[in-house]
Amino acid sequence: MRASAQQRHRQRRARLGLSAVLGALAVLVLIAALVTARSITEDRSAPSSPTPRTPSSKPSRESGNWNVDAQQSLAAREMAQLPPAAARPHPLSTERAGPPITLPAPERTRGQWIPTGFPDTPRGALAQLAALDETAMRGGDPGVYARGYRELALDGAPNPESTGLYSLLTSMRSSAGLKETGSVPDLRVGYEATHGQIKGTTDNERYVVACVLGQFSVDHRGRTISAGVGDCQALRHVEGRWRISPGPLPAAAPSAWPGSSAAVRADYRPIKER
Repeated sequence: MRASAQQRHRQRRARLGLSAVLGALAVLVLIAALVTARSITEDRSAPSSPTPRTPSSKPSRESGNWNVDAQQSLAAREMAQLPPAAARPHPLSTERAGPPITLPAPERTRGQWIPTGFPDTPRGALAQLAALDETAMRGGDPGVYARGYRELALDGAPNPESTGLYSLLTSMRSSAGLKETGSVPDLRVGYEATHGQIKGTTDNERYVVACVLGQFSVDHRGRTISAGVGDCQALRHVEGRWRISPGPLPAAAPSAWPGSSAAVRADYRPIKER
């Protein structure tokens, strides 16, 4: 009986904690945690078993060689700097950073948790990142996100625990007093990628740093908070599919409310599916 009472007490505390997270300034707290996490992790050194350095000459598209120097230079290049408040809901801007980006469809969906088989183009890489983030962020479970990330990661890629999205989910759960992983009754979490950009490419477009911007939403019993959250990842096209590339994390993605003037300044363009 005593153990049961303690369990009910913990559950009540968790519910109260979650309500607090959904209260005033919750969005700003979450995004500040994301920005802080990325500013720390992006300075980390490359993984302990990095891809061997290759000659700096431009490899052919069919070659297995990679211009690692060019890749790391591109990944490290800073993105637009925005204040955390830019991620809160804002009016939509009438301006655009450019025409919409049409994302290609995946070739493989049957039996796939995360769709794959996107074409070997920069837009294909962007589509793969959007598919990963939308699928693995659903439910707001850091363990699920890490599993999805690892499914696409090549050897030597950054650990999922070092990414901004993982830090966002763990910060959310910690602030709410929830268990670290697993489902939570009455809690719905989702991420919808609405904008994107191609930061750059190397290796004849076999290596792409792609960035998505989407609406991150947390709902508990009808109370909802939302924020604009960006994510940049480096991807390599290997054996017919896009994978998370070996090497250090790319510079932090700007986070802004999708479609806002801040998102336009950060060069995010609307995305649409073909």
